[in-house]
Amino acid sequence: MATLSPQKRMAASIMKSGKSRVWMDTKSIDDIAEAVTRDDVRKLIKRNVIQKKPAKGNSRSRFKVAKAQRNKGRRKGQGSRKGTKNARDPRKRKWVRSIRSMRNALKEMRESGKITRKDYRVFYKKIKGGALRSKNALLLHMREEGVLKGE
Repeated sequence: MATLSPQKRMAASIMKSGKSRVWMDTKSIDDIAEAVTRDDVRKLIKRNVIQKKPAKGNSRSRFKVAKAQRNKGRRKGQGSRKGTKNARDPRKRKWVRSIRSMRNALKEMRESGKITRKDYRVFYKKIKGGALRSKNALLLHMREEGVLKGE
């Protein structure tokens, strides 16, 4: 039996695929062996003696199962983590958490009369600008400025 690798190579080139995707009819091996030029191979492709196999894709079923598990909170233990706690938790979420706690504390102080509306606005802007990093920093700053009433 003749080697059909040149024909396979030409067919792959003509069909714009890899050699592994070239299918050759085993009943017509003699015809294929006689094909010497690219034109001969084109004729065999037209006759469906040589065909292009469908491309294989990667199955996503295992990934989908694992993702569903992660959505339920599984597979998230220490052994599955690569980054630090801060790397895994988005910065924005951390920021929103701290800003909300400071704003709530500020609102409570204004409503209970510990600070004036003017002071509330000044500190609200400071919080928004990132001048204060935490609720404790806010309280410390207020005490230093002597803004808090009743303390």
